[in-house]
Amino acid sequence: MIDDVGGAKGLFLLFTGDGKGKTTAALGLAFRALGHGFPVCVIQFIKGAWQPGEVAAAKRFDDLLDFHVMGRGFTWKSDDLAKDIAVAREAWRFAKKTIGEGRHRLVILDELTYLISYKMIDEQDVIDTVASRPAGTHVVVTGRGASEKLMAAADLVTEMRAIKHPYKSGIKACKGIEF
Repeated sequence: MIDDVGGAKGLFLLFTGDGKGKTTAALGLAFRALGHGFPVCVIQFIKGAWQPGEVAAAKRFDDLLDFHVMGRGFTWKSDDLAKDIAVAREAWRFAKKTIGEGRHRLVILDELTYLISYKMIDEQDVIDTVASRPAGTHVVVTGRGASEKLMAAADLVTEMRAIKHPYKSGIKACKGIEF
């Protein structure tokens, strides 16, 4: 049976693991939803210090796609952790508001698991927010290290497993592949 909204509720999808492809999978869903004319919102929590290709591509769908880069870059390379935490919490408040408005058929919370893992935001608040999303709203969370509790709350969990990566052979990040 084909159901265009995942039941009346919408789905909570989680892409986690140490392998490449979590954000890529989420953006593939965004592209699919846009193809059906559905409004999409992408909120990136960590990738703030550089310009990935998806930001440029988002401008081509400005009638349906809201794209927000809200982080300060990779937190583990931080020069000001207190500022990172403040930015993360403000981004989470924005995400909660966006989900609650119910304007988007798909909301992608890219790299959100890091904010939970680093205790920047409360995991139960994330679970409660996603559980109380408006009817027909799909929510995607990406990032490494998703907890058992977050996985239990999700309707779909995919774990990306690293088997081989060109970085291990000394090949730097490739434009159009990693960013």
